[in-house]
Amino acid sequence: MRTPERPEVSAGPDPGVEGNGRITAATGTLLTLLLLVEGFTVLDVRGYITLHAAVGLILIGPVALKCASTGYRFVRYYTGHAAYVRNGPPHWLLRLLGPVVILSTLALLGTGVALLAVHGRSDTWLTLHQGSFIVWVAVMTVHFLAHVVEAARGTARELRPAGQDPAGRGRAWRLILVAVSLLIGVGLAAAFTPNASSWQLHHHEHARVQPR
Repeated sequence: MRTPERPEVSAGPDPGVEGNGRITAATGTLLTLLLLVEGFTVLDVRGYITLHAAVGLILIGPVALKCASTGYRFVRYYTGHAAYVRNGPPHWLLRLLGPVVILSTLALLGTGVALLAVHGRSDTWLTLHQGSFIVWVAVMTVHFLAHVVEAARGTARELRPAGQDPAGRGRAWRLILVAVSLLIGVGLAAAFTPNASSWQLHHHEHARVQPR
């Protein structure tokens, strides 16, 4: 895909580009906090299976929003929208890793949901879930390190007092979108986490009947 030629530079950030960057940053910050909790549960997945599943389901809403915001930037850039072309693309390595990050994330969440649907009683889904996790950790580490400073700055700009933020147009709607994405995830967790509890109960019962 050919990179669009950059138009002449204009003063100040474009409100659309700035808003897209901020919602991406704020969603990324939310995802980081959720992933820290999820990372803690990985230390003992069976012991924390209910929390592990709940946080995994909560991630679905913010992940969908972040995919939408980055996908929107991608489309606007490669269709030649002047403001996005002027802002420039991510580093070439990040552009190559981007699809892998998205696909591995979808695979990780999808196989996790599949495991919940079958109450954890599928070696195939478990293997796929573990395999996608390995790929996801590798590419996500690079993605996180490349964007952590940018995400922190964008989130800070979004949360600063309105009087000190001349580029804050549309901030209320962006924060509402982030909140709605979180509520969608919480709703999914409330609906499907009981499957994780039954999965945990199944493993405990299975362990008790095993011969010693």
